[in-house]
Amino acid sequence: MRSFKGRDILSLKDFEREEFFYMFEVAKSLEHYARDRHNGDLLKDKTMVTAFYQPSTRTRLAHEAAMHRLGGHVTGFADAKMTRAGDWYQESIKDTVHMLEYYGDVIVMRHFQQGAPAEAARWASIPVVNAGDGWGEHPTQVLTDLYTIWKEIGHIDGLTFLCIGDMRMRTMHSISYALTQFDVEVIYVSPPDMSLTEEFKAELDERNLVYEEAEHVADVIHRADVIYMEPVVQPDYTKARQEATEDRGLTPDNYKITRQLLAEKAKGSAIILHSLPRMDELPPDVDFTRHARYWQEAFNGVALRMGMLALILGAID
Repeated sequence: MRSFKGRDILSLKDFEREEFFYMFEVAKSLEHYARDRHNGDLLKDKTMVTAFYQPSTRTRLAHEAAMHRLGGHVTGFADAKMTRAGDWYQESIKDTVHMLEYYGDVIVMRHFQQGAPAEAARWASIPVVNAGDGWGEHPTQVLTDLYTIWKEIGHIDGLTFLCIGDMRMRTMHSISYALTQFDVEVIYVSPPDMSLTEEFKAELDERNLVYEEAEHVADVIHRADVIYMEPVVQPDYTKARQEATEDRGLTPDNYKITRQLLAEKAKGSAIILHSLPRMDELPPDVDFTRHARYWQEAFNGVALRMGMLALILGAID
């Protein structure tokens, strides 16, 4: 297995099967810092630089919390408009990253342009973590998803995944790439204009993923061990920021998971994951069912990122 030390985390295309499990084991070994709400000193000599060109709640704060829990330091920006990259100068990624690499030991970047973190990694002498790039990928979110499944169910092989939502989403890309490393089946349910592209299907076929497409969640939910959701009502992820409008629309029943549907058709053991934020596709009353695991993901996201940061910064070999 390749060493994680000094590695960029840009895409789950690059991950091998054993690398997932190794990172999960490291995360589990560090989990006590988050569970007991105390900080250690594993990364006391390290600084993480955050470069968030798009809004974020969970991803940015989970990375920052992970760094703090391991005794590290955090600097950076959460609003590109307050930097020279977001004002009149429109400073390039190359020039920005050339500066940021002198301010810390790892850069965590979210950007509205697909491929921006990879561009940053070209110019940075320190590791770059992709915290979401346009419609591209979101590797740390999906690592958190899989870590949650591994903890909750005990295994990933042999499961059936029901992926519901917009298949252009970066999480859907990353989860699909990741699942090619496991013995699973995937069922995709999405609106026709948000379905898997022919190019993406060709990639999944080349990687031997077993999958199918369905029109309505009610027709296939009984087969699912993991229900993986994203909204179909959402902003344009190629923009730095997009305000809400009054005509956002409602989610059709085809792409909603309700308490009634779970009671009538889902496996009792099925779990629901959602990266959040949500719209009306996942009503709040589902939170109180035995299926909900998206709140546990908030905790697991800190633990997983502790493990990832410890590995790429060389604190754990």
